[in-house]
Amino acid sequence: MAFFIASSPHTHIRKNTPELMKWVALAALPGLLTQTYFFGWGTLIQLVLAFVIAGSYESLVMLLRKRSPHAALRDYSVFVTAWLLAVAIPPLSPWWMLVIGLFFAVVVAKQLYGGLGQNPFNPAMIGYIVLLISFPLQMTSWLAPQVLNPNHISLYDAWSLIFTGFDSDGYSLQQVRTGIDGITMATPLDAFKTAIKTGVTSAEALELPPFSSFAGIGWEWVNLAYLAGGLILIKVRVIQWHIPAGILGGLLVASGLGYILAPDTLANPVLHLLSGATMLGAFFIATDPVTASTTVKGRLIFGAMIGLMVFMIRSWGGFPDGVAFSVLLANMTVPLIDHYTKPRTYGH
Repeated sequence: MAFFIASSPHTHIRKNTPELMKWVALAALPGLLTQTYFFGWGTLIQLVLAFVIAGSYESLVMLLRKRSPHAALRDYSVFVTAWLLAVAIPPLSPWWMLVIGLFFAVVVAKQLYGGLGQNPFNPAMIGYIVLLISFPLQMTSWLAPQVLNPNHISLYDAWSLIFTGFDSDGYSLQQVRTGIDGITMATPLDAFKTAIKTGVTSAEALELPPFSSFAGIGWEWVNLAYLAGGLILIKVRVIQWHIPAGILGGLLVASGLGYILAPDTLANPVLHLLSGATMLGAFFIATDPVTASTTVKGRLIFGAMIGLMVFMIRSWGGFPDGVAFSVLLANMTVPLIDHYTKPRTYGH
């Protein structure tokens, strides 16, 4: 028998990396389909485009390193990175944004550190943050959910807006967005933060058109779909429950205390849990085995830290959602967390 020595991450299940990545993609499928239903064909177009771009970057870097592109592509990790970035950006974002975002995600954040297993930061979130800081207008150009949009955007119009900037009638994305009074500008988290700044109360803000009885129209179902997919990952032991529990528990406790102390200016816990990228981040982004904590106690601390920072950024930061920033900041603390949460050696 051969004895194999490999670097981290180590898993205690009989699944190799390609199998793990396939399970992640399968579990993310309900969220993808729900997001497509509420926000249109652009989500699927961005996903296909992201696959092509990410695969091309990975292959090119492997050729430059004089290694086999096929060996790198067949673990499917680059396609999971592409998937996460594609669903995180607005569905009708111009095509060149994925070109830029995936360059930083695949080439800079992953391959320049040595490839899979060597990167200290989550590649998809690096790409997302670069786009958010560099192109804030494009990254906040979310359309209203299709159930609120009387002007249905067809597959051809979505394709045309992504690759040319105009639909079949010659209208730009900005003109398409402003065609619906009052509900086109932003996500529910951004709408809530903007409304609070104008002086309205939290209860009054939740009566605006983007909100339903629970959270944002469409967004609550997208989050529930990713929650269902995340529970599947835990069930089949692709991920462990500690990080998602830490994130959701930390966010729930922080937002609950905040809402008790300042109910007129802070969002309630339900809005935090079912808006933005909460469930996607908790189950599919923060659980990356390469960049997350590796000890049991460390995972809980790592998750709770992310949940707390998400609440703080959403409540007082300059951005409506804080999942990406929180994950990257927590990635920086992983060596320290792992050092102080090492399990006691057997016999000591």
